[in-house]
Amino acid sequence: MTVAAPAARAAGPGRRQAVATAHELRRSYAVRRGVFAPPARLHAVGGISFALAAGRTLAVVGESGCGKSTLGRVVALLELPTGGALDLGGVDATRATPAQQRALRKSVQMVFQNPYGSLNPRQKIGAILEAPLAINTALDPAARSARARAMLAKVGLRPEHYGRYPHMFSGGQRQRIAIARALMVEPALVVADEPVSALDVSVQAQVLNLLADLQHDLEVAYLFISHDLAVVRYLAHDVLVMYLGLAMEQGPKQAIFGQPLHPYTRALLAATPTLDGPRRERIVLAGELPSPLMPPAGCVFSTRCPHAIGRCRAERPAPRPVAGREVACHLAENFLDSSG
Repeated sequence: MTVAAPAARAAGPGRRQAVATAHELRRSYAVRRGVFAPPARLHAVGGISFALAAGRTLAVVGESGCGKSTLGRVVALLELPTGGALDLGGVDATRATPAQQRALRKSVQMVFQNPYGSLNPRQKIGAILEAPLAINTALDPAARSARARAMLAKVGLRPEHYGRYPHMFSGGQRQRIAIARALMVEPALVVADEPVSALDVSVQAQVLNLLADLQHDLEVAYLFISHDLAVVRYLAHDVLVMYLGLAMEQGPKQAIFGQPLHPYTRALLAATPTLDGPRRERIVLAGELPSPLMPPAGCVFSTRCPHAIGRCRAERPAPRPVAGREVACHLAENFLDSSG
């Protein structure tokens, strides 16, 4: 896969304004356990904090079921948080008025995983792209058409594609259309939930390069959800590692990939094939993923961690700064010299 690293395209955060800031963001669900048993609470997102600036990409990684997609839906305002705060462009989305919520939905757009299911098969591409403008702007039909055609060109599609139906396109072309639709209202933030996982490897590289080019041109921020650490390594500026709804490790990509300090991050990276650099020692995790309805009392990773001690099983570690990143591990310093 040949993908241009965005770190070389865009400068560091510097004085860039934060477009999204989450503080202890939570999302839980009531789960029925039977006729007579009281409902249980499933904490899909158990208190996540981050700040994302314009022109930057925060990648959220972790195993299936860790809560990363739920976090994306909450940030995209498709679901309301049940706790914490979410600041979007200076407005707290958790306390916004209906008018403010409508404006915020214009500032945050989403690209879904399945390019075959995210487009209306009964609408032509032009109508699909113009729909966000018809809902969120006062542009006349001619202006909407002109903007849609310009966006088609920006994502690498031809003018004649404007009048075609989604079934006439390949998966990679459909995902380009989905990206174009998300950018039609000029959002400050795009939440991309596994946007290339359903595509062939060669097509993945093309779409990733497109995302990097668009970010460079438009200064849009990405919350990029993925299980593919090779993709994350090329596209992200910062990485958030989730496990059972909580942040295990969070910080700059170079720090986390260069020297992971949480045992879960180390296990994820050890399982990722690499063609360059030293091969990491394989780490085998014992046991099964705990039930999110009954998480461990201490560190949620303690039941599978090969380094867990008594304190890990009794006391849940809060994220704390270690070597340029935040780590939720009592033993993080032990891995400063042995990681690599």
